[in-house]
Amino acid sequence: MKRINEAEAAEILKSKDNILILTHRSPDGDTLGCAFALRHVLSGMGKTVMVDCSDDIPNKYSYMWGESEENYNPQKSMDFSPDFVLAVDVADSKLLGARLTEKYPEIPLCIDHHISNTGYADMLCLKDSAAACEIVYDVIKCLGVKPDACTADCLYTGISTDTGCFRYSNVTPETHVKAAELISLGARFDEINRVMFETKTRTYLRLEELVLNSIEMYFGGKCAVITITKDMFKQSGSNETECDGIASLPRKIEGVKVGVTLRERVDGTFKVSLRTYAPVDASAICAKMGGGGHARAAGCDFSADYADGKKQLLEIIKTELEKA
Repeated sequence: MKRINEAEAAEILKSKDNILILTHRSPDGDTLGCAFALRHVLSGMGKTVMVDCSDDIPNKYSYMWGESEENYNPQKSMDFSPDFVLAVDVADSKLLGARLTEKYPEIPLCIDHHISNTGYADMLCLKDSAAACEIVYDVIKCLGVKPDACTADCLYTGISTDTGCFRYSNVTPETHVKAAELISLGARFDEINRVMFETKTRTYLRLEELVLNSIEMYFGGKCAVITITKDMFKQSGSNETECDGIASLPRKIEGVKVGVTLRERVDGTFKVSLRTYAPVDASAICAKMGGGGHARAAGCDFSADYADGKKQLLEIIKTELEKA
């Protein structure tokens, strides 16, 4: 694996065509913002570019590609035969999902902001930024392209969502400067933040009610665990695409240092989302379960029995809390 900077990443992209951009499964605003911002810019340079994701993309992000199938068509993306592949906001190739991991075992380029990145790509453009969209914005500047309003929407979405609307400790002065620049370029910050943080579907509200009833407290109230089961999805009429905001709920409880969300997948495995407050390192906890992420937000998976998997995770959390 070779480390490269934003200017070098831009030069590589200038020299390529028939490009496929891969996002991580369970896509969020940052991975999608990176992908569609690059797609808009590179397509504007006359290149053929597609975006692919293992999972369905939540409809709330549809403004990133608009109504044209030329901008995003899942079937065309799956059938596309690229000459160059890059992954964005993907710390580990297994986070691409089984279909993409099997189809693209070798990834030439990754642009990422996770310090826990496993170095799976041939070339890695990595910076410890609040959002991967911050890095992609710098790459676009190095391409010599002024982002249009749609591109600015994509990049602003990634920055805003990965910082909890600029409330998380990963925010830096540079984060605010870049967000301000994107607003000046036409990013609809008010509408984006309303959709991302204030608008909830009725099915989500029902799911949240069921999830809140599952709360379990551990270690003197320092750890809160919530569980989302397949049955809860069935009862509420919701689905996995509406889970973005739920992972932050346990950490909002007074006195909680570690908030844990366990989400049951269709295949019976569990996705673990951790949110912590200093000095507890979420990434260190998840790394011991084969995952990773950031100091205050990280994730992993387990395929073991629910009780066994949760027990293992709680033992690791207990050790980290005792260190803190």
